[in-house]
Order: sequence, then structure tokens, then C-alpha cells
Amino acid sequence: MGPTALLYIDLDGFKPVNDAFGHEAGDAVLVAVAERISAITRTGDVVARLGGDEFAVILPWTDDATADTVAERILEALALPFDTPSRQVYIGASIGAIRATSGAHPDGELRRADAAMYAAKAGGRNRVHRDRLAPAEAGVVRESGPARGRRNGAPDGT
Repeated sequence: MGPTALLYIDLDGFKPVNDAFGHEAGDAVLVAVAERISAITRTGDVVARLGGDEFAVILPWTDDATADTVAERILEALALPFDTPSRQVYIGASIGAIRATSGAHPDGELRRADAAMYAAKAGGRNRVHRDRLAPAEAGVVRESGPARGRRNGAPDGT
């Protein structure tokens, strides 16, 4: 299997829309966000609302450059106005992007993507931040040969 990218999306400016115009407006925006993201992704990609104003996009067989292009297209799509029952509103998004590590636990990969998303927010919001950690740096240790059963080449028991 080829590389899999994971995008973790948090909507910027959604809470004020929900607070000012009500849950009906907020729900309309969330539905439209899901539609816009789904229109950008391919058949076989997975778009999921994680809760609140957070979404995840799983992009199987996707290299970093393609995932970054998809993330930028999502930012562009979400920068356009949204129609709600009361008026047009604008939001943005902060996106964390990672290349999932083969064999890693999905919860750990989701945490990595979430951390990358928070880095995007810290960098000024409405942007993409890519976690470029190598598999070993991301907490996945591949072992073979004499080092098997040891961490970082240290003898067992240390």
C-alpha cells in the first residue's frame, strides 16, 4: 500500500457564527463545509466530521505534495462565503497535515495531525501546517536483525 495522508481541519471563526446567528446557521455552515470538502476529494478518500467544528480527511495513496494541494484547495473553498438562513457568513480553517506511518496506531496518527493543526493555528490561522517527522521521530520504531527487542540499539532492560 502507498502513502496515506491525513488532514485534520478545525474551522476558524465558526463559534462566532454559531453564537451570533444560532444553531440553524451553524448547522447550515457545517453541512456546506462537508459538501465543499467532499467535492474536492476523490472517490475512495474519507471525509469525516469528528465533532464540533473539526473534520478529518483520509487520503489513501497520496504523497505529500498532492495532500498539500488538496489542503490548499480546501482552504480556498472554505474562504468563500456561506449562505445561512439569516445572511452570508465567512469562516476559515486551520489544517494539520501528516503522512501516516505504516503500522502506526490510528489514534496516535490522529494526535499527530491534531498537533499539526494547532501549529497552523499558532502560525496565524487559515493555513496548513505539515508535520514532517520521520517514522522513528513520530514514535514508531522499526526493528530488525540484532536490535530486535531493543529500543535505539540499547541492550534489553535499559
